[in-house]
Amino acid sequence: MAIGLVERASLAIALAFCVAVAAAQDPSASSGQAYPARPIKLIVPFPPGGGTDISARTVANKLSEGGKWTFVVENKPGAGGNLGVEQAVKSPADGYTLVIGQTSNLAINPALYAKLPYDPLRDLSPVALIVSAPVVLVVNANSKYNSLADLVAAARKDPGAVTYASPGNGTVSHLAGEQLQRAAVVKLTHVPYKGASQALTDTLGGQVQSFMSSVPSALGQLRGGKLRALAVTSAKRSPELPAVPTVAESGYPGFEASTWYGLLAPAGTPAPIVARLNAEVNRVLATPEVRGRLASEGGDTLGGSPERFAAFLAAEHAKWGRAVRESGAKAD
Repeated sequence: MAIGLVERASLAIALAFCVAVAAAQDPSASSGQAYPARPIKLIVPFPPGGGTDISARTVANKLSEGGKWTFVVENKPGAGGNLGVEQAVKSPADGYTLVIGQTSNLAINPALYAKLPYDPLRDLSPVALIVSAPVVLVVNANSKYNSLADLVAAARKDPGAVTYASPGNGTVSHLAGEQLQRAAVVKLTHVPYKGASQALTDTLGGQVQSFMSSVPSALGQLRGGKLRALAVTSAKRSPELPAVPTVAESGYPGFEASTWYGLLAPAGTPAPIVARLNAEVNRVLATPEVRGRLASEGGDTLGGSPERFAAFLAAEHAKWGRAVRESGAKAD
């Protein structure tokens, strides 16, 4: 039986509706191309060489294998990681701009800065957690400090004379140093840098006496014998530094401060794209190459669902906000 005019019109409307729904779920559908149809920009809010950069490039390089996905990593340092995140949240929510966020710019900075150009809980869509790692307190291999007790004793003898570097104000390294001062009842002088690379260079050169570093940033120099590790800030010892005691073991029970890294997209990124990205990230995090690479840098591979990351971020936001307020730390 022939289809009447009304029936044909109804069918056309139904088909148009289905196409519109598909296009809304995947913006690339309207162009006939499956996501991703072009290179994806991955913003790293810190300079090359630090823990954030290493984690980002490890995952991006693995995702790019085979040519189906192409990631362009762009380092955008500044303002304790805020500039890179701000660039991401102001980008189109189409899955073609992502950012590697971490403890400092997502959980600490909202309390540290009087005015932040983004709200991490409102302006970002969590995709997947990648890795966590402790902070390690290191000194030059020629330093007179052979233990955390040595450094604390010197700080007590001459308040403010002992310096500690960090990758910048508002980083976990910065607050770990603040927490150590409170726990040990000493005064250290904080020397913030714009990223880990220059802080590491100045620690090696003796311009600063110690450095609260991520494990990935310091591990190569520790293995090469140019740095000495005094303590790690995690609840348990790092598998990559099994001989290094925790701060808690060194006389300060309950002390813990670790950093983590995760992949996020601008808020409003279509759920199917977030789900696709999450599946791909979890796939590469499960590979022996990526797990081995992250472990060799002192990291503990995480992964999981976007929902897990969102709940984790909310909890960390509350935890570190409280730590900032209790420490009295302020951004310069």
